[in-house]
Amino acid sequence: MESTLQNHFLVAMPTLADTFFYRSVVYLCEHDQNGAMGLIINRPTRVMLEELLNHLKIENHADSLKTTPVLFGGPVQKGQGMVIHDQQRSEWKSSLQLADDIFLTTSTDILEAIGSDNGPEHALVTLGYAGWEAGQLEQELAENSWLTVPADSDLLFDTPADKRWQAAAQLLGVDINLMSNTTGHA
Repeated sequence: MESTLQNHFLVAMPTLADTFFYRSVVYLCEHDQNGAMGLIINRPTRVMLEELLNHLKIENHADSLKTTPVLFGGPVQKGQGMVIHDQQRSEWKSSLQLADDIFLTTSTDILEAIGSDNGPEHALVTLGYAGWEAGQLEQELAENSWLTVPADSDLLFDTPADKRWQAAAQLLGVDINLMSNTTGHA
């Protein structure tokens, strides 16, 4: 079995300055010989969840939706909504278990429950995702573009989006603000 980085965070190195991934943290949902797929978890958009649900004509009046931003999940299929959450429910139409306590749901039925007693306690809603072709992520790792660290649900759900980049690096004991914008190979 090849090693996989599924259920890991990719933490952008400061050298990824001119890309979609500047100071980003990506939660990897899939990683195998065919490539990788993940969601940027620290890029809130100006769109609040309430606005997205109104656009989709989904009835949900939870107060939290007014102040919960939709996240920019990545540059691929920017209209595709994905929800990372902490509740296993068999009734979501399209759900995948990524870790013991982390699930990915792509069906809109979960949106009706977010913020209610029937919904997951914690959820991040993203639009779009990040994708890598076979070998592409491995190449970027070899180029020191990313740090990798096992995912942490506290960081995922309880850390404010603007603190996730530093917090993810801190899981490795790294103060990412002290790292230079240049990399070398010994």
